[in-house]
Amino acid sequence: MKTTDVKKTVREKYGSIAGNKTSCCGPKAPSCCGASSADEISRKIGYSPDELDAAPDGANLGLGCGNPVALASLKRNEVVLDLGAGGGFDAFLAAERVGNRGKVIGVDMTPEMVELARGNAEKAGCDNVEFRLGEIEHLPVADGAVDVVISNCVINLSVDKPAVFAEAYRALKPGGRLMVSDIVLTGDLPEPVRESAAAYAGCIAGALFVEDYLEAISGAGFVDVVVVDKTSYPVEGFLNDPVIQEEMVKTDMTGEDVRRAGDVVLSVNVSAVKPG
Repeated sequence: MKTTDVKKTVREKYGSIAGNKTSCCGPKAPSCCGASSADEISRKIGYSPDELDAAPDGANLGLGCGNPVALASLKRNEVVLDLGAGGGFDAFLAAERVGNRGKVIGVDMTPEMVELARGNAEKAGCDNVEFRLGEIEHLPVADGAVDVVISNCVINLSVDKPAVFAEAYRALKPGGRLMVSDIVLTGDLPEPVRESAAAYAGCIAGALFVEDYLEAISGAGFVDVVVVDKTSYPVEGFLNDPVIQEEMVKTDMTGEDVRRAGDVVLSVNVSAVKPG
């Protein structure tokens, strides 16, 4: 599986989602995550009704696997960096917590997502949120510029996760905090899933073993690396994803392969600190 193929597939998939302003399989039919709407997906992974109501219409695309904002203990006036901001859902929730004197910077590599997020910010009149086009392995952010880095089900899509954590470390101020929600593995994936760029874009094939994920964070220099909580992830829902369905037609990957992958996939929330 080539790096260029993975990035192309990821960019095309999430660009399409941004254009449709829906979760992976549309707002009415079951989504790629196995729920009937973006809000239902978000409720299942820990967002409150108040949080769902607080974000601008079109910001929540149902693409997360946790609620990093709720766990990040954000304070007024802090500067927050959201890796893979998508339509801006978590960024807008963070902006409310840090207040008008705080700031949130969202970074996404998909032009359509950045355009969508900027439009959502304009509609909502959010002056303390900014969205930048860029790759999370090469963040368009100055050294030591932010207090907190958050991310939601995005780092697993990177082909160079150690580089992502190194960039997050660089962007944080001394004493800054990392809080990420992501997908990890507890065992080996079936080979057809592991080698599929489409499964990578669907958050499955790109996931690391949980031990390797935590080691990548520690290797970047972070301390106090802790798995705050973990839950099973409904990977069987990816069978509804048209990208996965197309891949199954073109390759040897079967529905049973995807279901077997679900046995070794977890959603985790991980916190860490940059030494002060």
